[in-house]
Amino acid sequence: MLSDFFQLLTPLQWLYVGLVVVYVLTVLSTIWVVILENRNPVRSLAWITVLLLMPVFGVVLYTFFGRSLRSNIILRHRLRRIGSEDIYAIEGKDISGIPLELVQQIHLGENMCRSYCIPGNKVDIYTDGAEKFRALEADLLAAKQYINMQYYIFEGDEIGCKIKDILIAKAQQGVKVRVIYDDVGSFNVKSSFFKEMIKNGVEAYPYMRITFPQFAQRVNWRNHRKILVIDGRYGYIGGMNIADRYIKGCEWGDEGIWRDTHIRITGPAVEALQGSFAFDWKLMGRGVLNDPIAKVETMLGDAGVQLVASGPNSEWNNIAMMMCNAIGSAKKCVYLQTPYFLPTESLLKVLQAAALSGVDVRIMLPRQSDSKMIDYASYSYITESLKAGIKVYLYTAGMLHAKALIVDDGQCSVGSTNFDFRSFEHNHEANVFIYSLDVNARLKKIFFDDMKRCVRCDYDAWMARPAALRKRESLVRLLSPIL
Repeated sequence: MLSDFFQLLTPLQWLYVGLVVVYVLTVLSTIWVVILENRNPVRSLAWITVLLLMPVFGVVLYTFFGRSLRSNIILRHRLRRIGSEDIYAIEGKDISGIPLELVQQIHLGENMCRSYCIPGNKVDIYTDGAEKFRALEADLLAAKQYINMQYYIFEGDEIGCKIKDILIAKAQQGVKVRVIYDDVGSFNVKSSFFKEMIKNGVEAYPYMRITFPQFAQRVNWRNHRKILVIDGRYGYIGGMNIADRYIKGCEWGDEGIWRDTHIRITGPAVEALQGSFAFDWKLMGRGVLNDPIAKVETMLGDAGVQLVASGPNSEWNNIAMMMCNAIGSAKKCVYLQTPYFLPTESLLKVLQAAALSGVDVRIMLPRQSDSKMIDYASYSYITESLKAGIKVYLYTAGMLHAKALIVDDGQCSVGSTNFDFRSFEHNHEANVFIYSLDVNARLKKIFFDDMKRCVRCDYDAWMARPAALRKRESLVRLLSPIL
């Protein structure tokens, strides 16, 4: 019977049957690869769902964005050649002034990735893009020895061209200028923009340039860090890229504000930022940096600063682990600002546990972000948060792009890490964990000022939203580990 069926098939029908068989085998083998990678089961199930529900496209999507086994082998092979990322560790710093309840958190960073707390730093906080770029331009113009700059996005817009012109001018004055930009983050920028820098003495390179046939291996290795070091004296880190949106705002929200947080560090912790940049520079095959670091003889401020970097090569998901421990140790409050709220299971549970135990837990995210799909996925986690007593605030003034965590009165964190799977598991990220009553109080005031531009989610009103919308959010949530 079956043989008679096959005899009746035309050559074109045979081709169709063959393609179907090949596709089914490809999907099954890809699913088998996903299982063999021993990932988080939630992530594995998310990819299996994509592969089963999105014929053809699912396989392409996984090939470019989901492969971790071969990609991590290649990345780790490269790391073995250049040494571990903990080459930026600065040892031997006295933390006797740090409160005892924070020592455990500091030791976690030390034991995971040799990240040490460095006391005696002054920290300036910027939440306004224009103010941040004024300070940045002044520091760049004052540079005498070197400028090491690393941004995920370096736009060729008005502020980007202004910064570019300053960098070229400094390079022509004999200052060593190095720039790392992400090839995906800066994809829309014309190549002539960076070629002009190179032509005029600036060493500007993309992080892991996307080329064929390595496209599928490299496209997921994004460097999301925003680090700038000037003469070993001043260091910048946070969430702001180089783009006009931080000054001119966005096209949605009540006020069209693009709200972000960035900090400027003066003091011995700048050496850790320099070490992180030097590691990425070496990882890109650009050699070893021997730039001098300014020696600080006196305490410039009261802030202890612990730089923690993480990436797909990290054994422990360093930043996620630090945040999990910080939230779990909270006695009074946890305040979180993030543009995307796609927490891992462990981070969601520790937030819920803190709230259920009586800690004042508040989460702030944009009412509308720059990605509708991520909004749907983020909102799907709000119901579980509200059930546990977490206070959720939606920022209505525009785009909230800030990444800040404030715990109790003595510790906080600012950096490039979004509260989502991609930042915790795929991207190369960098956050500073700051131990300071003063910096904590300033960030807390900023949080409460931002609350004035928010609406608080009410559980009953949230659950009364249209059922179709809630179902859509639940469906998109299945994809949250891979967004």
